[in-house]
Amino acid sequence: MIELVTQTGSTNADLAAKLRSGEGWAEGTWLVARRQTAGRGRQGREWFDGAGNFMGSTVVSVGEGGPPPASLSFVAALAVRDAAAAALGSPTALALKWPNDVLLDGGKLSGILLEMVRGNIVVGIGVNLARAPELPDRKTAALAEVGTAPQLEDFAASLATAFDKRLEAWRTYGLGATLHAFLAGSIHAAGSPITVHDTDGSVLTGTFAGLEESDGALRLRLADGRERVIRAGDIS
Repeated sequence: MIELVTQTGSTNADLAAKLRSGEGWAEGTWLVARRQTAGRGRQGREWFDGAGNFMGSTVVSVGEGGPPPASLSFVAALAVRDAAAAALGSPTALALKWPNDVLLDGGKLSGILLEMVRGNIVVGIGVNLARAPELPDRKTAALAEVGTAPQLEDFAASLATAFDKRLEAWRTYGLGATLHAFLAGSIHAAGSPITVHDTDGSVLTGTFAGLEESDGALRLRLADGRERVIRAGDIS
């Protein structure tokens, strides 16, 4: 189910407020806005509010014994890739990049933000359908640059369906199967060079050594053969 509003501050903030107030939000239902005035991305970055783009959030209930809640970022990235591939008619121009980036011809197509609220995860997703922002530190892309931008309502329905399927697989088969699907569509190959820009400002270089099956953290092999486990940061 899609609940579409003309404008709001942040769909993530709206759903978080509903959960905190006890009003709740049904899993499988999405709040989608035509315009956001206070959207946010990872690490507190402001999220671009582009007319005609997708901006929406949903809620996932998490319980004991399942995969780590933070690994829902892989579920979200796979769902975005699935919906984008359906809109383009082919997945060939799309690729995934750790931790949850979806790339279109090498440009960042989407943003994903997870927030834990009272035992639930609010999953916020933004996708550049009609146009992409110009960013100083990275290439960006929009679906309209390589084809016809889908209508917001159509893309929202496609994304919701894809997310439901990926979420079911995450719950049924565990995180390992989700990580396998992520790596199969990713830019990462064993031994490929990687630079990690950590959240504390430090920079590490090495090669890709896989993902931790317990939580999806990146394994970085350093020049001396040691491995570092990276759970947050940007990579290039």
